[in-house]
Amino acid sequence: MYMWQCAVVLVMLVHGTRADTPANCTFDDVRGDWILYETERSGDANIDCNNMGPIVHKKNVNLMYPNVAVDEFGNEGTWTMIYNQGFEIRVSGRSYFAFSLYKKSGEKVTSFCDKTMTGWSRDVTVRNWACYRAQKKTPVAPKNYTLSHILQEDALYSYNSAFIQNINAKQNSWHANVYPEYEQMTMIDHLRRAGGRASSVVSRVGAKKSNFFAKLRDAGMPAAWDWRDVSGINYVSPIRNQRNCGSCYAFASMAGLESRIRILTNNTQQPVYSPQDVVGCSLLAQGCEGGFPFLIAGRYAQDVGVVLEECSPYEGKDDVCHTNKSCLRHYTAHYRYVGGYFGACNEEEMKIALVKGGPLIVGFEVYDDFIHYKGGIYHYTGLYDRFNPLELTNHAVLVVGYGADEVTGEKFWIVKNSWGENWGEGGYFRILRGVDECGIESMAVEVVPIP
Repeated sequence: MYMWQCAVVLVMLVHGTRADTPANCTFDDVRGDWILYETERSGDANIDCNNMGPIVHKKNVNLMYPNVAVDEFGNEGTWTMIYNQGFEIRVSGRSYFAFSLYKKSGEKVTSFCDKTMTGWSRDVTVRNWACYRAQKKTPVAPKNYTLSHILQEDALYSYNSAFIQNINAKQNSWHANVYPEYEQMTMIDHLRRAGGRASSVVSRVGAKKSNFFAKLRDAGMPAAWDWRDVSGINYVSPIRNQRNCGSCYAFASMAGLESRIRILTNNTQQPVYSPQDVVGCSLLAQGCEGGFPFLIAGRYAQDVGVVLEECSPYEGKDDVCHTNKSCLRHYTAHYRYVGGYFGACNEEEMKIALVKGGPLIVGFEVYDDFIHYKGGIYHYTGLYDRFNPLELTNHAVLVVGYGADEVTGEKFWIVKNSWGENWGEGGYFRILRGVDECGIESMAVEVVPIP
């Protein structure tokens, strides 16, 4: 979900409370000098950070532009925003993550971007766990906003044929059509399917402008690429259906890991990983209300590992964690935002990372017209369905290739969705490439799983 409408450890994650309504903090809110207050570092993945305990370590870290972190001893590391929800720091051999602090009263949310909620720290070998909180030295004024809600969210969706006709009349790049099953879904079902309320778009960063060196490297990339057919071999796992749960972030994350394992093993390993383990167990996500692939395919998979589908079969609901504890876990070795940090992504960097490493997990903004996509090269029409108004959301999906239309020359990304094989082009869609359409070039995630 997009993190746009679809933003660590199994045993640790069953302790504590999920973050159910995200904060809304910008890069400039977070950049600056911070004090990290940390407990003793003798914990493991079972650490319960609901009860933080006494502060033993105090660390000063300066978070600088664009992604440089420097501690009080001059040791240099890196940091990145996680959308507008929190930030991760890697410095002096340790990794820190926490969500930004917020408070909710009814539909009103106040973000305190100069403070964090209680988070987790551990060393880069995933040992010596601790709990921590952070405080910015320079105060940031609280930010208030009101949650938006679609009208009559429990009402069944009803087709607006005029809206579909208007989409097709306004442009000829893509075609909208009727999906009869939509009328068996409520409005909140559609919201969750597109990413979940926790992934609602409040603000986003656009794609970074390309530079000379990126363009030079991109010049060596093929004109078209598709991981479903590389010399006749398909490295992409089958299409799945998340149903009416806002678990796109989990499906996209698992799909990214699955495809990259296939690539790393020349298709000798073809795992299907469990999104339900993430939805039911991870405190780094919000269950069926949304989540963020950087934290799931990256941090969760590195800290806890993911399991095969049979260890926690998909239910489409965020009930208690019931993953089979005897199952083998599979881990991520490295993870990052394409370009190195959140805000550094663009078309050229995505093409290079895609061809050299494998499919990329991305988020994009879902507008009212997208759910009716049937085929072609999607772009937002600017049309709004007043009959069935949906919140703007962030949806997580997997980019598996790119190309250009042979007749019109329109450039596109090839994207794997998680709405079943009967949606779109056999479960896939194409979307305009090179103009950051719906934010799809603004925050791609790449992972390196361990075969």
